[in-house]
Amino acid sequence: MKKTFIILTFLFVAVGLRAQSSFGERPKLIVGIVVDQMRWDYLPRYYDQFGDGGFKRLLNEGYSYDNCLINYVPTVTSIGHTSVYTGTTPAYHGICGNNFYLDGESAYCCSDKSVQPVGSDNQKAGCMSPRNLLATTIGDQLRLHTDFRSKVIGISYKDRAAIFPAGRGANAAYWLDTKNRRFITSTYYMTELPAWVKEANKKTEADPDFVRLGKDIGLSPACGHITTDMAIAALKGENLGRGLDTDMLCVSYSQTDVMGHKWGTRGVKADSAYLELDKDIARLLTALDQQVGRGQYLLFLAADHGAAHNYKFMQDHHFSAGQWRSDQVIPKINSILGDKYIKDIIDYRVFIDRKLCEANDKDYEDIRDRIVSELKKEKDVIFAAAYEELPQTAMPDLLRERALRGYYPGRSGDIIFFPRPAYYEFGDYSSPTGTTHGLWNPYDAHIPMVFFGWHVPHGSSPRETHVTDFAATVCALLHIQQPNASIGEALTFGQF
Repeated sequence: MKKTFIILTFLFVAVGLRAQSSFGERPKLIVGIVVDQMRWDYLPRYYDQFGDGGFKRLLNEGYSYDNCLINYVPTVTSIGHTSVYTGTTPAYHGICGNNFYLDGESAYCCSDKSVQPVGSDNQKAGCMSPRNLLATTIGDQLRLHTDFRSKVIGISYKDRAAIFPAGRGANAAYWLDTKNRRFITSTYYMTELPAWVKEANKKTEADPDFVRLGKDIGLSPACGHITTDMAIAALKGENLGRGLDTDMLCVSYSQTDVMGHKWGTRGVKADSAYLELDKDIARLLTALDQQVGRGQYLLFLAADHGAAHNYKFMQDHHFSAGQWRSDQVIPKINSILGDKYIKDIIDYRVFIDRKLCEANDKDYEDIRDRIVSELKKEKDVIFAAAYEELPQTAMPDLLRERALRGYYPGRSGDIIFFPRPAYYEFGDYSSPTGTTHGLWNPYDAHIPMVFFGWHVPHGSSPRETHVTDFAATVCALLHIQQPNASIGEALTFGQF
């Protein structure tokens, strides 16, 4: 028994050592892939249906941490993408939702009125930047380390999924203007699209699926095909991975989220989303092999969040599940309070109208505490607390800690609450057959964590890791400084 233990220990240490690089040695290219709304269990669920060149190749040749959890709430797109690349949480990087409040006014996470669209006249789609991001990313640190010789590019269907991963110091981020069927950027990055983007857009604009579906392209696996085409065009157009310094390509696939919100986590639509994406991953890996070389690039696979099974599907199979409606709760509590003191509820966070409190000569803390009291009376709410009172609130440590990691003063609201497991905010905007996300539960918080390529051995580990560990691990392998608000752990392959 003792001999077996020594042998196993030696093997684990050897695997860990294989993954280490010497000082000054780096891969030619870093590739980050984030799949929007990808639950971890999709990897084993579809494994036998995947082809050999996509997800299965990542798993069969790479290293998978099978218990990677998001360690904050809410679990939504902009926060997830930002946390993967910054190695930290909203408490530090400031991106605390897709939508939040700045100086008391509602704001979209990457909206920026100081910039203009580039490649389109669509103001709504193009006036975007990472200015609300308060921390550096992997790409930012890479650029700083190489005196800005490294190239960092972000690409996605969604603006926020291209912008925040690439960071504030990126060379470019490109996202889809679905109205004009092309990839665009903003004057934050440049004043004119590069020639290779213009050439790639000719293919994008003429894509038959895009022509047919128009603004609904996100509801089709074809969106993934278009995203992959653009990623490969960037690889070639920017000559990534062929310079003297390490470059970075950040690719996010969003159709999986759009389709999931519409059709849920089960059925032919979900199957097609992931089986078609598998082909796109294979195509991207082939292009990377050809341009950069097998084993010459370091790639990681992540997700920004998971998703719950549709509550009606759960009810049909006799599970406890249900619908939580803020559009019904807000008027009820405001009626009790005597005015519209609840300005908004976003991602299970209550935003109080402080100006109204002042105008009506009401004590803010009294209004806040009364709202907490009323929320606790809701049968589907298990915990509710004012952010400022969280350290003293009786609730499980896990919920308190995740709530505090997700809280940024002035942006995250005043109160947070937690519905029962499998109870979700399904408002009028939600598809009756679809899903959503946003909470701490494993279906929302358990995501893929796979490393592949340069200095990565084959293997897997069941140990608990966190979304904040991606950045620390990549930067440790590169021997560069972690992002400036990183709280993650640099993982050593072979750890249990």
